[in-house]
Amino acid sequence: MELRLKNLVKDFPGTRAVDTGELTILDGKLTGLLGPSGCGKSTLLYLISGLQKPTSGRIYFGDRDVTDLPPEKREIGLVFQNYALYPHMTVAQNIAFPLVNRKVKKAEIQERTAKMAALVQIEELLNRKPSQLSGGQQQRVAIARALVKRPEILLLDEPLSNLDARLRLEMREEIRRIQTETGVTTVFVTHDQEEAMSITDEIILMKKGVVQQQCDPQRMYLDPANQFVASFLGSPPIDYFHFPMRDGRLWITESYSLPMNIRHEGGILTGIRPEAWGRGNDLQVQIQTVEHRGKETLVTFALAGTKTRALLDITDTVRPGDTIGLTLRTRFLYLFDEDSGIRLRQEEEK
Repeated sequence: MELRLKNLVKDFPGTRAVDTGELTILDGKLTGLLGPSGCGKSTLLYLISGLQKPTSGRIYFGDRDVTDLPPEKREIGLVFQNYALYPHMTVAQNIAFPLVNRKVKKAEIQERTAKMAALVQIEELLNRKPSQLSGGQQQRVAIARALVKRPEILLLDEPLSNLDARLRLEMREEIRRIQTETGVTTVFVTHDQEEAMSITDEIILMKKGVVQQQCDPQRMYLDPANQFVASFLGSPPIDYFHFPMRDGRLWITESYSLPMNIRHEGGILTGIRPEAWGRGNDLQVQIQTVEHRGKETLVTFALAGTKTRALLDITDTVRPGDTIGLTLRTRFLYLFDEDSGIRLRQEEEK
């Protein structure tokens, strides 16, 4: 089911929490709503679900306008951050609850409950109470309960935030598997870029209620629309510099420059991701710190008065105080307007 938001606005006293413009969420895909705390992503999810009413704008599930419909009429499945399981019910009763409410026949309830339990791999837990389950198991029950009524859209509100690191990794893989097997259009709210990058088909990145960029994860990382997107994605984060531009070249140092076919009147901010650096002979730097990170080594050095990070191959033997040669891969170098943060592109990129 394709989800369309037409100029959806939500105002609270003194602040505009959401202002989507024209936004489409793809049918049958897993879409991540990503952004820092307070950016409006959960509010947007509640608007889609019907738990909150918009100040203005319309919400369409396919061609059906659901803006004024209550949650129970929207054919959605919703999984909350705290799972919201009924503590006095067994797992089977929790999963079946939406069907019981709809007065579905008992035989069909049993069949669909068993099918959902198998989908989320909790068949052996059906007679347990929520208090007897781990966090990951409770999450699976909540997802099964949301899916048992065959929703048109599945909404997940930070579903992994209460789990430890190992369980988060396991459950995000499970969410991807379940969504792929069911094919249900899924909207996944998270503030964790790694979660969004690893399992979604598309990311909608928000800041102060406004969509900054919408595309697949790889493109968003490699081709950020503005400085906020470039800064939010990436660990270690991108570094910024005020390098001068002269004669069509970006001057990294007095002796090292790169050709840049940019026409821009205002100030330019240069962003360089740590993976942009590689061993070479273009620039000599003195290493300040070294951090071994498994498959790669993170080093820092001073460049233009700024502490700069570089990710090197783990096979590079580098120690603090060493002087090494580096070169820049421009694939991970970006230019932004200093005032607006808008991405500046070379003439051949436009």
